[in-house]
Order: sequence, then structure tokens, then C-alpha cells
Amino acid sequence: MATDMVTNSRAEVLRNVRAAIGGASDGTAARLGWDEIAREYRRKGTREREEVLALLEDRLRDYDARVFRAASDGVGKAAAERLVERRVRRMVVPPGLPVTWMPAGEVELVMDEGLSSEELDGFDGVITDATLAIAETGTFVLQNVAGQGRRVATLVPDYHLCLVRAEYVVETVPEAMQRLQETAGLATTFVSGPSATADIEMTRIKGVHGPRFLDVILIV
Repeated sequence: MATDMVTNSRAEVLRNVRAAIGGASDGTAARLGWDEIAREYRRKGTREREEVLALLEDRLRDYDARVFRAASDGVGKAAAERLVERRVRRMVVPPGLPVTWMPAGEVELVMDEGLSSEELDGFDGVITDATLAIAETGTFVLQNVAGQGRRVATLVPDYHLCLVRAEYVVETVPEAMQRLQETAGLATTFVSGPSATADIEMTRIKGVHGPRFLDVILIV
């Protein structure tokens, strides 16, 4: 009975919407309306490359993330140093992460081949690549592709080490949206600093929706 009521209510709402817009919409009409929207906001960056990278670093640190730089041939060493500092012992690695980026040392690296949430909870952290990063918002973008893996693997462990290529950093959100058009069908997560929220008394709590600790290595 309850299901029938929900279904009937939904149908009634949709009928009212169609009546209000003069009939059913289609893709062509939607596209036309989208193209006619005035876009007066800034759609391209104006900063020099080093300014863009510095802005990203500043935003990330403001969110309580740690940021480091490394040359392309020193990523593995830089990653190993971060793990030693964090005193982690077991890390999840998504399939497709470049071998040369793997940290050496005594840390156990386990490939995520469908690990359950319970199994992931037994790891100290996760290492991933990133599709791109947005300097203005201090955000990096993860997608379900090689080197970035499943979203659950980046949400359950308490620590995230993200490796971001400098050439994949854009200044503005519109630039990021443009770059993401080709992979818009993939599961996509936007991450701005460690997970944190605040209750009604404005007490900040970390780790509610994902890792409490975040390190980013910017590959220059």
C-alpha cells in the first residue's frame, strides 16, 4: 500500500511539472536552454604556472593537509618518507599505480582487488594518483580509473597519500569541468582536504566521511 502511494504521488508530481512547462521535455530542448544560459563568471585562469601551484598548496594547507613537492624520478622516495613520518605499516594500492611511484621500505603494500570494507578498515592508509587538481578550491579529483581505483578504498582507511602531477593542476573550477567532460561518465570524487565536519556547537570533527589525514605530493 505504501509503495503504491509513493508511486502515485511521484506520477502526480511529474504530471504537474509537464503541465507547467507545456509538455514533456527532450534532449534538444534541454541542450538549447543550457546553451542560452549567460556565463559571465571567469572561465579561464590568469595566473602563471608557479602561481597556480602555489595557490593549490596554500589552499590544501589551509584545509589541514600536508603538501610536498617531488621530481618525477623521486616520487617513490618522497612517498616512503611520508609513510615513515606517519608511522604507517600497511597501505592499499589501486591497480595501475606506476611502479616507480611505489614507496620502498618496510611498509606492506596490498593491491586492492575487491577488498571488502572490513578488510580496508584494517589498513593504515591508501595511495592514489589523481585525475586533476583545482588550485582555487584546493581540490583534487579522483575517478574510477587505473591508479585511482575504487572510491571505497579512498574513504575507509584513515590516511590518504595522493600523488598529483603538476601538469594536471588547473586554476579554476570551469577549467576542471571542461577537462572532465571526456570522462564525465565515470564515478568521480572531489576531495578538498581531510574529511571534517562540525556539529551544532561548531566543534570540528575529523574523519566522519573519509580519511582524517591527508598528504599530497605534487610531482613537478
